[in-house]
Amino acid sequence: MRLPFTKMHGLGNDFAVIDCVSQPRALSAQQIAQLADRHLGIGFDQLLQIEPAQGNSADFRYRIFNGDGSEVEHCGNGARCFAKYVHDKELTTNNPVRVETVNRLLSLALTPTGEVTVDMGAPDFAPQSLPFTATTRVKIYCAEIEIDGQTQTLEFSALSMGNPHAVLFVDDVEATDVGGIGAALGAHSDFPRGVNVGFAQVNSRSELTLRVFERGAGETLACGTGACAAVAAARQLGLVDDTVETSLRGGKLSITWHGDESSVLMTGSATTVYEGVVEI
Repeated sequence: MRLPFTKMHGLGNDFAVIDCVSQPRALSAQQIAQLADRHLGIGFDQLLQIEPAQGNSADFRYRIFNGDGSEVEHCGNGARCFAKYVHDKELTTNNPVRVETVNRLLSLALTPTGEVTVDMGAPDFAPQSLPFTATTRVKIYCAEIEIDGQTQTLEFSALSMGNPHAVLFVDDVEATDVGGIGAALGAHSDFPRGVNVGFAQVNSRSELTLRVFERGAGETLACGTGACAAVAAARQLGLVDDTVETSLRGGKLSITWHGDESSVLMTGSATTVYEGVVEI
């Protein structure tokens, strides 16, 4: 099978995007993992599939697969690339574009400057939404992890942005063991389906620095849902204002959340790298 794809990235979080509307395809988890290999395949953090909408309320369906072949619920950087792709390929002229994910409906709008604003929906702080085994919702949770035989107690916020996030607030993200803590907390038994782990450094009420260890991918250069989760968690704790410039290793995102049940708005770039065809 010859598979046309487009390589894209959002702040260095990179994707292979496949049009399954014009050319229906079905890839196994093993095939996706082979394509994700940066030495033997295309190389990407996640595979994005564009499919026909299943309901009348959306223009498309959006599916996301990690580099290990597992399917996940949501990806904010991928959503921005999705919007650019469907417009560049003339699959739609709608702006905003309405997109179904596994568990929510997204609105993706191209801005006059070429960036994309994604209405990410409201953050969900209920533990069961992640899912997370905590029985009572609080602003800060605790959990014990073990790294190299040493037990550590972590404090973090937990919420869903359509996918699960734990956010730790640290003094210096560059001096933090993102890989060790991220892997240990990400696979903690308190999170039955795993969790994305964010490490947030609050620089001011309008600026935040973030690193994210993602399920099935490890640390990535940027994580859109992670940025939204970090700002929502920080605002809930009274650490930041409504709009926060969030600096990730791959670049910056503008995140706005007015609190309560309002949607989180994420604005950032989406870049096409190249077009290709690969044999499966």
